[in-house]
Amino acid sequence: MQKKVVLYLTLFVLCCVRPPASSLAAQPAVPPQHDPQAYTNSIGMEFVRIPAGSFTRTFPATHETNKDQTRHSTFIISKAFYLGKYQVTQEQWAAVMGTNPSSHKGQTKPAETISWNDAHEFIKRLNARERHQRYRLPTEAEWELAARGGTDDPLFFMKASMTREEAADALEAYAWFGKNSGGATRPVGQKKPNPYGLHDMYGNVWEWVQDWYAEMPTDREIKDYCGSAEDALHVLRGGCWVCGVELFLSGNRNHGLADKRNSHIGVRIAFSMD
Repeated sequence: MQKKVVLYLTLFVLCCVRPPASSLAAQPAVPPQHDPQAYTNSIGMEFVRIPAGSFTRTFPATHETNKDQTRHSTFIISKAFYLGKYQVTQEQWAAVMGTNPSSHKGQTKPAETISWNDAHEFIKRLNARERHQRYRLPTEAEWELAARGGTDDPLFFMKASMTREEAADALEAYAWFGKNSGGATRPVGQKKPNPYGLHDMYGNVWEWVQDWYAEMPTDREIKDYCGSAEDALHVLRGGCWVCGVELFLSGNRNHGLADKRNSHIGVRIAFSMD
């Protein structure tokens, strides 16, 4: 008799403390947990934490500006963020989008032939898949802060005394470009990372960023810059597999319409901390 009473009491307690199914279904999505310095998502995309910081861009004096001195602008990124350790691969793109538009096929090669609009659709679906809204394109300023690797140098490994040929030789350790690509994209992560641990920030494929293409401001300090919607063009950064070394300086910019696609263009995704 005592055993039956204990059993009934146990069942009663379990029924009382367990929330109903409808309550469980109403639970909000929980953002993914990640280590302070790195995070890997559900489809194997790896992200690296980029600390808040700043870099200085140099704007040479021109005849039009009628100024005698070179201008220097400090761009400040006030919040840390995560950036893809690698460019989005074809395997990852197909896992989210169900298709692979790339011309140079290979699961671990960067996804390419991707427009700015395509990149946003990928982000939209990835956010839905993981039940949050943290994935996005980096701003141009965030991208440049990350590419410079905590330095103000045009290339983080470049010395002021380097010739063009010496810079091209040094770049081979970090990038696939016209000199060494063999006329095609290459699997991501085969070259040395930059000081933040990011691979292929230079070369392989150009990378879309969030900004519209507009002349960058030359104020002494610019905080959390993102180019406004004043132009039909969007910004591309980083150079690609057919580029010469002169296109890899961290301040170099390219652009394209929102629906532009070719085998030179891919994407790298950012991940907001909140």
